[in-house]
Amino acid sequence: MDGVDTVTVVSEGVFSYCGTKIKIDTDRYVGDETAAVFAEGEQVGHVTTAEYGSQMLAIGGVRHLTGGSKKEGRVTCDTLLRLCNREAVTLNVENGAKVVVQAGKPPIIDDVQEERMRVGCGSATIGIFAPQWHGKVDEVIVVDDHITGVLSEHQAGQFLQMPLSGIRVRGRKSTPGRYFQVADHGAGWGGTDITDPLDIISKIDPERAYAGMRLLMVSTTGQDSAWYVLDENLVPVPTAMPEEIRQIVDRIAENCEPALCTVLFMAGAGGSLRAGVTENPVRLTRSVKESLTKVTCGGVPAYIWPGGGITMMVDVSQMPENSFGYVPTPAIVAPIEFTLSKQDFGELGGHVERIIPVEDVLKSRDLKRLRLEQ
Repeated sequence: MDGVDTVTVVSEGVFSYCGTKIKIDTDRYVGDETAAVFAEGEQVGHVTTAEYGSQMLAIGGVRHLTGGSKKEGRVTCDTLLRLCNREAVTLNVENGAKVVVQAGKPPIIDDVQEERMRVGCGSATIGIFAPQWHGKVDEVIVVDDHITGVLSEHQAGQFLQMPLSGIRVRGRKSTPGRYFQVADHGAGWGGTDITDPLDIISKIDPERAYAGMRLLMVSTTGQDSAWYVLDENLVPVPTAMPEEIRQIVDRIAENCEPALCTVLFMAGAGGSLRAGVTENPVRLTRSVKESLTKVTCGGVPAYIWPGGGITMMVDVSQMPENSFGYVPTPAIVAPIEFTLSKQDFGELGGHVERIIPVEDVLKSRDLKRLRLEQ
């Protein structure tokens, strides 16, 4: 193209050093960080650090594939193969939830299919919707497993010159309007174990609160919400939610993205795989680091981690169906391609004599043509 000849080396990578990073869009508690994850009774991974609105699992890796029992290696390989080929896999978290994971599909946690991920933490939800609540409610508490927000104390509420309501929540106070650890993890409001939101209220200050005060309590997805009005004894009484408030709660839900499972295949391309490209493998590594060589998996661009080696990561949902296989090592087999200019291919010691023109490839009887829908 544009006077430059390119070469693509197409190969099957046999990966013992491989695994998946699974992003599960939910606030629902699946298990403690570092908790073991099991498939068919064998440990195949662990829970890793949660991300914004998502739980994360690390599945596979060489220690599970080759460092344990024969059954552990076989089950780990089978689990990785099914995950990467976008099949549904049931995983059980130690002292946690049963999770059905399938790339591109909503997660099913303890037999309940998740619908949406949160719009943000409790603090972020207040920051987003504070102007819409202003003048229509006297206090909003957004219940969240990580950061519960209190509107009147929050910077957003103070910017709107809202008076403090005197309604105080449990937990450890961070900056104004932000509270940590208001409850334990669970399947209740905002990823907590709370089913009655009033349980997180520790005190109502009679110096600030008053009869008739309007209180909205809502979760970060809008799936749970309740409207209260304080009575003469400053006790929150459940009341029918005004339509204008219901619309804002519905808007929280509208702004939540659909819950999905994302499976990223991660592997190190080393050893004999590089020798299939060049007689001097270190030159290939350097060429990749210098962005002279592009790495793809089934035609999908792979992210290459900085540092030594060719450690790559790719979204399996973008790859052709059934791209992955296995060998009894146990190890996962995945497509991998290295594309670079013909000149650079020659300079790094590539197997120039094995180059086949695209025209000849297209004439091959063994070629399966795929119609790509535009």
